[in-house]
Amino acid sequence: MDLSLFPALIGLLGLIVALGVYRSIIRCPSGEGQIVTIGKKIQRGALTFIRREFRVLIWFVFGLGALIFFKDGFEAVAFFLGALCSAVAGLIGLSTATHANTRTTVAADNHGMPRALSVAFMGGSVMGITVASLGLLGIGTLFIFFGQTAKDIHVIHGFAMGASLVALFFRVGGGIFTKAADVGADLVGKVEQGLPEDDPRNPAVIADNVGDNVGDVAGMGSDIFESYCGAQIASMAIAATLTFEQVNSLQASKDSLLFLPLALTSIGLFCSLIGIFLVKQFAANKPDAALRTGTLGSAALFIAGSLGITAFLDISSSIWFCIISGCIGGILIGLVTEYYTAGKPVREIARQSQMGPATVIITGFSVGLQSVVLPMLFYAGIIFLCSSLAGIYGVAIAAVGMLSTVGMTMAIDAYGPIADNAGGIAQMAGLKEKTRKITDSLDEVGNTTAAIGKGFAIGAAGLAALAIITAYINTLDVPYLALELSNPSVLIGLLIGGMIPFLVASITMDAVGKAASDMIAEIRKQFKLNPALKEGEGEPDAESCVDIATRSALWYMILPSLIAVFAPPLVGFTLGAATLGGMLGGALVSAILLALMMANSGGAWDNAKKNIEGGNYGGKGSPEHEACVVGDTVGDPFKDTSGPSMNILINVMAIVSLVIAPLLTH
Repeated sequence: MDLSLFPALIGLLGLIVALGVYRSIIRCPSGEGQIVTIGKKIQRGALTFIRREFRVLIWFVFGLGALIFFKDGFEAVAFFLGALCSAVAGLIGLSTATHANTRTTVAADNHGMPRALSVAFMGGSVMGITVASLGLLGIGTLFIFFGQTAKDIHVIHGFAMGASLVALFFRVGGGIFTKAADVGADLVGKVEQGLPEDDPRNPAVIADNVGDNVGDVAGMGSDIFESYCGAQIASMAIAATLTFEQVNSLQASKDSLLFLPLALTSIGLFCSLIGIFLVKQFAANKPDAALRTGTLGSAALFIAGSLGITAFLDISSSIWFCIISGCIGGILIGLVTEYYTAGKPVREIARQSQMGPATVIITGFSVGLQSVVLPMLFYAGIIFLCSSLAGIYGVAIAAVGMLSTVGMTMAIDAYGPIADNAGGIAQMAGLKEKTRKITDSLDEVGNTTAAIGKGFAIGAAGLAALAIITAYINTLDVPYLALELSNPSVLIGLLIGGMIPFLVASITMDAVGKAASDMIAEIRKQFKLNPALKEGEGEPDAESCVDIATRSALWYMILPSLIAVFAPPLVGFTLGAATLGGMLGGALVSAILLALMMANSGGAWDNAKKNIEGGNYGGKGSPEHEACVVGDTVGDPFKDTSGPSMNILINVMAIVSLVIAPLLTH
């Protein structure tokens, strides 16, 4: 059988496995009474947001698709396919998560920790398997028709652009929604009214739980999906432009180098499935130990499998070293993230709560700034090693290596919001304290896995964007001298590019602030109009809070989306290809630094609050707890809105530049 058929077939097989896992989750008991009622409210709110978001998104998709059609009809088809696959991945993950949360709560109540962990993780694994499978199916299908010759590979670029556009809307819109609800629920519910976490008397609690699904499941899924696809497509684009001498230096054929990214992600999907099975088998152990076993197990299997793939395709072993450097680099970035968001720095922030919220914020900001150092050194090491071993293709294939086991990585990340929702449902349904302790334990691990997932997403997005930018430069076929710092056009581009992430971060932070203000006003109004609400009498109007978060998210996500999509053609067609190249370089460095700093500061503030809630420094309700709640509130848009938006921003800018590269003047 033709090898080019395998990636699409393996992607299809992965979707069948995901369907089987989904059906096994649906067969789990979903509870009764309040559990079912709360679960349906969360599902209804999530679907309402997604439907209204699609009404806005569809205009962007068809508008950009029409512009691409005038350039190349086949590329437009690939664009629509990429948008469809990204949207479907997000929707499947969202649907699974909103079904798995109630079933995790019931499993914790009826069977205990191992069963609850298994249900929550298998819910997340549907998202992970779907992301990897749809990427393979979409790119693999296009490869069959357009990847066999280097001259047609540009058609597949459209797939990455479509995936990135949908990811931009899902990530930015979902991030604004979830943090508007979270900030409102915390400041009014916890600080002003003295209510505990996920108290059913708080009108914003349902919106907060909806936000976990639309932001941290659908948003993160589409985020990782576009990096996953972008890295593969950039590697193919670079392989297509390699000279005869460059191909010979890699001891390979051009066909093998074109096919290698798909071969790696195919074996990566199998390794992810084995890793998911390992977590299920070790679910009786501590949750963090089981999840770590699956992660490291899938990575080890992939390293061995990638060696076999390079040998089978008769490719130089230097390429294999590039692949494992990307894979190990992703793990190292995750470990650094874990340290700064769950280690000693978190305990130091909690200790500073004795001095009030100001020192909590200062220390958390300092932690975030410091946390960028090691990941950036890892980046530099990966780039130096891979470019020395295999040139620019080596750097691109390292990004593929980092993302190949995305099925496992995404499963662990999506597990977090499912566990968080399960804890909220247990609290709102008034289940026994033993059940709440189990869900709290799952949620605590989920907070760390979510932070690690964000670190991995940033690392993956950075390497993927670097690969796409390199493909853009190669597509232009201009001397590298034209892109040196001695060229004023490049310097201008660097300054413009460095500014754009700060502008987008400002817009998204401001959006959360304004949306949260509306949410706070609504919650205060409900408590004022119905004072008995705090005593548990009457039903809070949760739908109005969901509506406020939805309207705010849909309105405020438009401007960042326009900047990401139209900044590259504006600069490229007015100032030239060299200025656009400089802009991409400036934006890449600025976006990675901002993303790491904001995500890690936010994660550290969040876990410092959890540290206080665990009984340290006075525990819940103490002045120290209130100080950490303020810090966590500041960190919410850092880690879940503006920080993650940087990943999408740089990838969208890079892939749009790659698509328009043939039209630019040098």
